[in-house]
Amino acid sequence: MKPFKTISHLTFASSLILLFSCGQSSSTNQETSVETEEPIVETPVEETPSEPESTVTTASIYAIGDILLHDSVYNAARVNDGYDFDPSFEQVAPILERADLAIANQESMIGGSEIGLSSYPAFNSPFEIGDALQRAGIDLVTTANNHTLDRGVRAIENSIGHWNEIGMPYTGSFLSAEDKANIRTLTANEISFSFLAYTYGTNGVIPKQPYHVNYIDLEQMRPEIEKAEQTTDLTVVSLHFGTEYETLPNESQTELAQTLSDLGVDIIIGHHPHVLQPPKMLEGADGNQTFVVYSLGNFLSGQQGDDRNTGGIIGIDVVKTTEDDVSTFELKNPMFYPTFTQKSSEGHYEVVPLQSAKPELFSPVSEHMLQWLPELTIEQ
Repeated sequence: MKPFKTISHLTFASSLILLFSCGQSSSTNQETSVETEEPIVETPVEETPSEPESTVTTASIYAIGDILLHDSVYNAARVNDGYDFDPSFEQVAPILERADLAIANQESMIGGSEIGLSSYPAFNSPFEIGDALQRAGIDLVTTANNHTLDRGVRAIENSIGHWNEIGMPYTGSFLSAEDKANIRTLTANEISFSFLAYTYGTNGVIPKQPYHVNYIDLEQMRPEIEKAEQTTDLTVVSLHFGTEYETLPNESQTELAQTLSDLGVDIIIGHHPHVLQPPKMLEGADGNQTFVVYSLGNFLSGQQGDDRNTGGIIGIDVVKTTEDDVSTFELKNPMFYPTFTQKSSEGHYEVVPLQSAKPELFSPVSEHMLQWLPELTIEQ
């Protein structure tokens, strides 16, 4: 076989030109068709607008009822160098410490031993109860109640002096007009709260100065609530109101709670009846949510009877959603942890889970607290 001959590109191209020239007519009127390549036109791809990013944060706030120290309670807490109330809260402190913020109603003023401790009807309690509450996880105390003026200005000054000494925020009773005007605020997980507290009365005792105690008076409450609403994300109001030993709120309680909801208050914590009254979710005039518990009963006291020794820890989550620099808030996951106050085998008063102290009361208490808020989680 002969080898295949390779023709160079130049020779091959020249031959083609020669052949084409020879076969072409001399006429120049004939047009030759020239193929042109169509340009590629790219269709722009439409970009799907991205969803705005949102940031969600949550803060939990818990509250407990009355800390009302009868002589039986503080005498049982006596130690060599003072008073020790830490054992009173040992079993419930882990629950309180779960909260981002926890508040208590310190019903008896802590004027200290130097002016003489006293019980019903004019209370004065040891400083040490404040220290124990703080160690148990309490972040703020309310002090507006019918016993605020029991032992006069000296007890108020001593009490506030100790709260300031240990760095415990307080509201409801104050040292001066400037102190009263300074609305207490706390922040947790980038959510800010204002705290206010008011009482229906002070057992007929007239304060020497209007700032010594806050009364339930809408004319005075309204500007403070409005200021709180403008200052922080949420407003929490503690109310000392209602009828003692009644398990349901009266008409004045429900009307006042609705009025505060219409003003924008977010959370209402009630006390004074010394027994539990159920929580409820209200809707304000602007469609806002308000979580209210009408009475948290006693948390630690020397009162007698199962109903007066049954209390609890109420809690709610505040969920903050921020999108395009606009924040909205929701109240979610309400919970209640029932408690019972009893005398321990060592002789001190202790707050313990209701389920362990009085299991026969757990179901009826749960049903009582669930009646207006079926989504409430009862813990044990």
